[in-house]
Amino acid sequence: MVKNIMIVDDNPDLLFSVKHGIESTDSNFKVISVKSAEKCLEKLKNKELPDLILLDIMMPGINGWEMFDKLKENENWKNIPVIFLTARTDNVAKNAGKFLAEDYIEKPFEVEDLIDRINKSLNK
Repeated sequence: MVKNIMIVDDNPDLLFSVKHGIESTDSNFKVISVKSAEKCLEKLKNKELPDLILLDIMMPGINGWEMFDKLKENENWKNIPVIFLTARTDNVAKNAGKFLAEDYIEKPFEVEDLIDRINKSLNK
């Protein structure tokens, strides 16, 4: 069964490379690329619910921390696993991200590692 992974990031190159990297490596995943938290909220409100969300922290408008809070406050979205996928490497963000979400992955990353960690999060 194909799992839908939503990636939320303001970097179009990253959106493309993650989508292409995951889908060309593992046919069990379909990646939905979303360029902002606001667009993510639109999709969720339209019942486009993914099996897992890869969420950047540093985005204009609604940032990843705020988006995470919105997900967990909504009864229909609160059980969607979230993995922070971010360039933030400071210990405060790393510790908070690992505590709050399923996982915390720093950019740059290897696609194979990302897929392994997605699978681990989905199998919890």
